[in-house]
Amino acid sequence: KNNGESLSSSSVSCYFNKFRAPLKQAVKDKIILYNPSVDVKIPKEKEREYLSIEELKQLEKVECRYEVLKRAFLFSCLTGLRWSDIHKLKWKEVYFTNKIGRVHYYQQKTKNLEYLDISEEALSYLGEKSNGENKPFEGLKYSSYFNVALTQWMLKAGITKHITFHCARHTHATLLLTNGVDIYTVSKLLGHKEIKTTQIYARIIDEKKKEAVNKIPSIKL
Repeated sequence: KNNGESLSSSSVSCYFNKFRAPLKQAVKDKIILYNPSVDVKIPKEKEREYLSIEELKQLEKVECRYEVLKRAFLFSCLTGLRWSDIHKLKWKEVYFTNKIGRVHYYQQKTKNLEYLDISEEALSYLGEKSNGENKPFEGLKYSSYFNVALTQWMLKAGITKHITFHCARHTHATLLLTNGVDIYTVSKLLGHKEIKTTQIYARIIDEKKKEAVNKIPSIKL
């Protein structure tokens, strides 16, 4: 990645599948005899961490060393915007209509133009409206200091999960699905090109359902 981070296991899997597809087709079309990608092992996708609504309420109560980090993280939890898109967001990309906001922006990852409606509560984390070229999250940085501050903030709120900034996006998707939003709408809100990308979050919800039914006490004597 441009910011020096390694690719996530899901990204590695996605890119590898795109690389492997034409090789499989080439074997089928008898252009090549053997597909060399069959012997390549790709990492299994890691479990995606996310926060519950109760944990978000706790984070809201607790102070973070960097106020801009707290605002940006909670804004991401309520909108699903990636760190890269929040970091470059400018006031001229934010529109208001009867307390409902909308962000018009180009996704840093896909370069696609997106129109994202955001709630009144999410708008509150932007702060006071300023000049169009200014950034609502001025001072937000990708650095070890901010990463440590994020971890400390979580611990102060009693959260021991391994939470990175990107977990805010996972949190948003999970909250939407948990509260009955259909997967097609969630996919559109996250700006996914393919519905199968969003289905990863649906599997999390399925696991939560299994946990829920197993919490019913036994009726056998």
